[in-house]
Amino acid sequence: MKALRGKTPPAAQETARQVAATPLYWVATGCYVALAVLLFAWLIWLDPPPASLRSPLLLVFLLPLLLGLRGILHRRRYTLQWTGMLILLYFMHGLLAAAGPASQRWLGVTETLLALGYFGAGMLVLRRGKRRHKADQSGA
Repeated sequence: MKALRGKTPPAAQETARQVAATPLYWVATGCYVALAVLLFAWLIWLDPPPASLRSPLLLVFLLPLLLGLRGILHRRRYTLQWTGMLILLYFMHGLLAAAGPASQRWLGVTETLLALGYFGAGMLVLRRGKRRHKADQSGA
């Protein structure tokens, strides 16, 4: 129906360098941005470390996420691949925090769920795009 109105379906927007803007892509992007917001709020308001450690921890935790944000928002396939591996570090940190002090448990569980959400949705987006790209190459 959308193709009749002159709009291309999301799968047609998929290229070798970009993924399509499907709902699954937006779930992955939402999890990624929510994780960055959670970590910022965690280190500033929710359970802040001592003042002398705030700046270094903000750099260590947020800088890698911010480096990948532009590529994710531009739907770059390669960025989704390397941030998918990067997000596993946040998954491990979330597990450690969830097993730690009671004040950090809910933050750790939330971080773990957001990391799993991004990883799962991102890998599904990449997998679907890889299958489509292979099918297009074998058919051409």
